[in-house]
Amino acid sequence: MPLAIIIHGGAKTITEEKVEANQVGSQAAAEAGWAVLRSGGSAAEAVEAAIRVLESDQTFNAGFGSVLNANGEVELDAAIMDGSNLAWGAIAAVQGVRHPIAVARELMYERPTLLVSEHAERFAAEKQLEMCSEEDLIADELREEWEEEKEVVDRPNTVGCVALDSEGNLAAGTSTGGTMNKPPGRVGDTALVGSGLYADNEFGACSTTGDGESIIPVVLAKTAVDLLKDGKHPDEAARIAIETLASKVPGEAGCILIDPQGRIGWAHNSTDMACAYITSEMDDVAVFTKKRQLAHH
Repeated sequence: MPLAIIIHGGAKTITEEKVEANQVGSQAAAEAGWAVLRSGGSAAEAVEAAIRVLESDQTFNAGFGSVLNANGEVELDAAIMDGSNLAWGAIAAVQGVRHPIAVARELMYERPTLLVSEHAERFAAEKQLEMCSEEDLIADELREEWEEEKEVVDRPNTVGCVALDSEGNLAAGTSTGGTMNKPPGRVGDTALVGSGLYADNEFGACSTTGDGESIIPVVLAKTAVDLLKDGKHPDEAARIAIETLASKVPGEAGCILIDPQGRIGWAHNSTDMACAYITSEMDDVAVFTKKRQLAHH
């Protein structure tokens, strides 16, 4: 069975001084997930491992280094979905949790599967997942940008990962700090199955990034996976999904895809999108900060 993993660090504009940090962080995340797959771990385990790396890196808008809401606080959303049984878990508007993706994954096996705010925080504490002070999630640079009311140029929207494991199972995950200066309690696409992520072993798996208010009405992740049903290459499916969004609503977005054969695709209409992937056919992780036309594998 082929193995494959792809991660994204968000659809955004990457300034020149941030290119290297985006490349290094993206590669580290892909390698963390790949190590799980190589050792026989599940796609969901690989997705969590990769996203935990991104949540720990202040270059990305997830976990530590997330943007601040209108009150100057970090509020986090995350979700994960398993393509083998359509199990999913999600959290939204959560504070004081070190790895939101870990909480979402814990919820996959529970009912309810989506928890918000202090209820999700209580659940995380009960499950003895890693908690932290709200201040611990705020990077100095973000605090300064918020206080000075600077226009934030190079903050992505969401990070995500899609993986295919040795059993042929697919999984997708997302994690975000949302948008700078959002009203407290605002929730975007990240926590919503079908919009921010989707995984079904039969067809493929997708993780999206971008303007949540634009992604949700076109159900972007499900739209992209549905395009794989016709046998389209994931690259083509990703491109058409983003074009569909752009034709219907204003807004920037990106998506990453893997099909059941382990083929990879991605697309975005933002200026840049950090991305890294590796498959069984490759020796090393491929890392990009924007899409150029790739030869189909």
